[in-house]
Amino acid sequence: MDKINFDIRDIMGLLPHRYPFLLVDRIISHEPGVSIVGIKNVTYNEPFFVGHFPTLPTMPGVLMLEALAQVSGILAALKSGLRPDNGMIIYFAGIDNARFKRPVIPGDQVLLHARLDKHKRDLWKFTTKAMVGDELACEAEMLCMLKGTNRAPTPGIE
Repeated sequence: MDKINFDIRDIMGLLPHRYPFLLVDRIISHEPGVSIVGIKNVTYNEPFFVGHFPTLPTMPGVLMLEALAQVSGILAALKSGLRPDNGMIIYFAGIDNARFKRPVIPGDQVLLHARLDKHKRDLWKFTTKAMVGDELACEAEMLCMLKGTNRAPTPGIE
């Protein structure tokens, strides 16, 4: 696996997501067309901690899955060469075998692992896991579909 260092600007060129929904801070390794590892640094300043849960801040499981989907989308973008500015976006098509093993709390650094299992035309299947240190926080199999947005970018909106 190649050690790489994609920062947030590189990630924003690969994904359409923006604050507060961009959940990948950095890409640290990539085996082209095979696998990728990203980082999500979790801080108390995340907007979801205000209500989930105020006295015991915990990252929602659905957002861990979203972070894993985003790192999978980066792998697909790197493999396909397609970018949001080409009018193509990868959407969830299914999630199987999602399991949550450890809460993610402020101060955690989550390593987001994605491996491409299958790619056929517009369908992509990934095996993913989120790790905090040596502990498994979340794992899931994800099915994604590449779709055209069928619309021109909105002027002034990136």
